[in-house]
Amino acid sequence: MTEWFEQWFGEEYHTLYPHRDEEDARRAVALVRRVAPWRPGDRVLDLACGAGRHAAELERHGARVVGFDLSLAMLLRARGRTRAPLVRGDMRALPFQHGLFAVAVNLFTSFGYFREDAEHRHVVGEVAEVLTPGGRFVLDYLNADQVRCSLKPVEQFARGATSATVSRVISEDGRFVIKTIRLRDEGRSFQERVRLFTPGELAELLEASGFRVAERCGDYDASPLTPASPRAIFVGVRA
Repeated sequence: MTEWFEQWFGEEYHTLYPHRDEEDARRAVALVRRVAPWRPGDRVLDLACGAGRHAAELERHGARVVGFDLSLAMLLRARGRTRAPLVRGDMRALPFQHGLFAVAVNLFTSFGYFREDAEHRHVVGEVAEVLTPGGRFVLDYLNADQVRCSLKPVEQFARGATSATVSRVISEDGRFVIKTIRLRDEGRSFQERVRLFTPGELAELLEASGFRVAERCGDYDASPLTPASPRAIFVGVRA
């Protein structure tokens, strides 16, 4: 069965999410530099690098970046932004040698896409394997508490020539937020399904793979994580 994330991250994604721009990337990377600094020559893995916004910004600050993503369309866009090596693949099977990276980042909720929690645990374990001892993993995730309180059931908007209706629901078991995007003019629809990991569950995922949770931030300004925070950003240190 084809998963939703194998179909969605193409050109339509860029049309509907234009706010995910270079300024957004600068804010995220500024936090990464603060909570997971690297030394000259250190390698940094941008896991689910997308169109390369964060990879380019990391590179600008001297990191030896490797971008990794499943979407060919995203990687083609990233090639226009960064000189970093770009690798296509599934994050459940990272094709890198053990201990290659000093830092790994997974930014703007590029996690939680799988149906089974065992798959998410496996991804975190894969990240631990490719980090050096003492290496840091920055996991930038949605704040499940805030999502549940602020969910907009229906939203309509237009981006250029594209008009869309977006509907959001919490799954019956309460584990996922499901977003359906209908492109009204084209008669097509896409779906996003993201696991609503609580901050406590995220900490457990990291600790189960041997990470020590060193930081918990609620936004890119490094503010404390609270139920009202827009983000849930964890920094794990590999044992």
